[in-house]
Amino acid sequence: SSSMTDTRLDTLEIHIAQQQQAIDDLSEALALQQKDIERLKASLHRSDSRIAELEAGLPAAAVEKPPHY
Repeated sequence: SSSMTDTRLDTLEIHIAQQQQAIDDLSEALALQQKDIERLKASLHRSDSRIAELEAGLPAAAVEKPPHY
């Protein structure tokens, strides 16, 4: 029965190692996504600022929709 227990322990150790690798992979992917999100937020902020600058330079009537008769 000793070899049976050893086999079960080996199987459990393999499963734990595989799960740890999966957790590590997910953690790395999450960190990369967080960097992407921060980069995209900064880019969007720059775009919003630029749009606001451009709109500020336009005549007021050009920003508003023309009235419908």
